[in-house]
Order: sequence, then structure tokens, then C-alpha cells
Amino acid sequence: MSNAVHTTSSVMLTSGASGRVNALFSLRVWRSLIMLINAFVLLLLVPFRGRRRDEKREESGGAQHHLGKGVGGSSGGPVVRVPAKIVSWRKSGLSEQEVAARRALAIRRVVQDGGDDKKSVREYSLFYTARGNTIFTQSWTPVSATIRGVVLIMHGLNEHSGRYNVFAKHLNANGYKAYGMDWIGHGGSDGLHAYVHSLDDAVADMVCFEKLFLEKILAENPGLPCFCFGHSTGAAIILKAMLDPKVEASVSGAVLTSPAIGVQPSHPIFVVLAPIVSFLFPKYQFSAANKKGTLVSRDPEALIAKYSDPLVYTGSIRVRTGYEILQITSYLQRNLSKLRVPFFVLHGTADSVTDPKASQQLYEEASSTDKTIKLYEGLLHDLLFELEREAILEDIIEWLNCRV
Repeated sequence: MSNAVHTTSSVMLTSGASGRVNALFSLRVWRSLIMLINAFVLLLLVPFRGRRRDEKREESGGAQHHLGKGVGGSSGGPVVRVPAKIVSWRKSGLSEQEVAARRALAIRRVVQDGGDDKKSVREYSLFYTARGNTIFTQSWTPVSATIRGVVLIMHGLNEHSGRYNVFAKHLNANGYKAYGMDWIGHGGSDGLHAYVHSLDDAVADMVCFEKLFLEKILAENPGLPCFCFGHSTGAAIILKAMLDPKVEASVSGAVLTSPAIGVQPSHPIFVVLAPIVSFLFPKYQFSAANKKGTLVSRDPEALIAKYSDPLVYTGSIRVRTGYEILQITSYLQRNLSKLRVPFFVLHGTADSVTDPKASQQLYEEASSTDKTIKLYEGLLHDLLFELEREAILEDIIEWLNCRV
């Protein structure tokens, strides 16, 4: 079904961090790509050694939980301790200080907000994965409302879980406890900012994260249903995770806004070159992608808040990240019929980042017996930050309430 809303004029504030894969290269970039192809050919002429794995990486059967207590830096105050065995930062050229600064900011926001809000308890936790990465997570718990269910939040590309603070508190007000995870390279988690070497890592982190939390949640709140919410690429991560029968059996449903099921490059040459360039120079950035951004909301204030947030990445998309998005969308399109989890997909018809027709395809092909789609006429990509956000929030709450 669809819901018509009035489209108003908007200020054209744009950013390359919108998440789209842009392949309209400048002349300089084209020349660089030719050089990269030549380098690839030369590489084939010499003996190739596979990438050495880190010999010092410790094997682990699961994620180890490390609870943060506050923000460090000042004497006498609580200190954030990052596992000293995480050495991949230095080997990849990543600045440890840059990651620590992002994490400290993410933690500071949780601590400050948690002390000011009397209706919700906001807390954070750090988890050490089997890959040797620290993942930042947070939770929102209602103070007075009776908890009827839990919702796991997966943010989109280039943003972080803290962006959904208002949404999480709205869930709290309606009796839902919320959890958020910053996937690798985002927010307070490890990794080069907004660089994703493999989205399967993000899927694995979500699965490990979910199982660990789900066991804890079910033990503390027997019989409560668990739902997942995902936006854009975060929705794609959730969809791929839910194709796993074990994950499918653990959740009661999913809410997906602007899911990245249909994301096409603006030029087909990117499909040909991306595998080569992403292998040779995975962190290579396309400067042209940053100059010709796309509008994601019709609310100027929401756009200013987003792109002035230090935890939101506003640089050019890296080729490996773009390639991974194309890979996961291709995988999902081939496996939509295998989805059996109840879901509610919401999409704006004017979204130019992810294709609303792909959401319609999801609705038509999924094997789920309980599935709902709502298309919002004239709305853009960031639905929860559009002018009609209150109505959209109520649509989500209504769907959840009917399934608890």
C-alpha cells in the first residue's frame, strides 16, 4: 500500500556521504584508473604471494564482552580502556588516535545524555570480536514503561547508532528496549572511518552481537519478542543475517527503511573496474563522488545536523566499500525468495540513493507470510529524518504493537 504526502521545496544541501556509489569520474581519475589497470597486469606477471595473515591474531570462539564505564582523559575520572592486543590499526596505517577520538566522542554523548534523560537509561558497551576488533554498542531502557519487546538498530553507511537516539527513545516510550551497534569502521567502533573491507564482517558482528545480547535479554525478560530495525545498508546487513536459519529463529520480525537492495552505479564501467581496483587499492577514494552528492532529506535542519556531526563520514566513498555494497545487493536480489521472517519495509518514492522498486521486489518475492510495504510519495532516503518523521514513527510503532 502507499501513503501520499505533500512534497515541499527544500534547500539543496548535499554531501558525498549519502551512501550512493558514483562512477562519473573526472579526467584525472580516469587516468589513474588506467594506471591501476596497468599495475594489475604487471602484477600478474610476477609471482603472487597471498596476503599474510596476522600471525599474532588470537583465535576466539566468540565475542568477549568489555563494559565501558565512562570517558577517559582527565585525572580522577573514569577511563576507557581499549584492548592492547589490537595491533591491526598500525599495520593498516590507521591512526589509533583517530579511532580513540571517535570512540571517546561516542561514549561522551551516551554518558551526557544518560544523565539528562529521566525517562530512558542510556548505556554503552564495548565488545572484542574474534577478528581482534572492538565494536561499540549502546542501549536505551525505559524507566517507567513496561518492556514489551526489544529492538536492535543497525544504522546506514557513513553514520552511527547514536543518530537514532530520538527513535530509540520513542521506542522506549512505547515499551520497547533498544540496542544499537556501530558496525566496523563507523562511530565508536574500530576501523578506518567509513571503510568496510567486507560487509560480511558487519553481518558476522551483528550475528555474534545479537546472539550474545539475545541470550542476555531472554534470560532477563523471558518471552519478550526481539525485532530488528535497519536503515539503508544496515537493512541489507539485517536481511543477509536473517537468511541464516539460526538468526531467523531468534527474531520476531524486521523493520527496514530504504533498504539497500537496489543500488546501481551511475556508469556500468564501475562494475568492470571495481573488482580490480578494490583488490589493488581498496581504500582508493573517488573525489568526484563527494562533489556531486544527493539529497537525503527535505528537512534543512536535519541535513545540517547530520553533516556537522563528526561521527558522520563526509569524505569520498572508498572503492572497496562501494564494491561491497554492490556485492551484498546482488546477493540479496538473488535470494529474496528465501526470506521468511515477518517484515515491514518503508521507502520514499523520490529516494535516489536506494531504489524503491527494489523494496517492491522484496515485498513480492519474499516467502514471508507476514509482510507489509509502505511507499511514501515524494519522500527521500533518510525517512526518520524527513519532515513527516512523526507519522513514520507511528507507522513503525503500530506495526510492532500488532506483533507483541
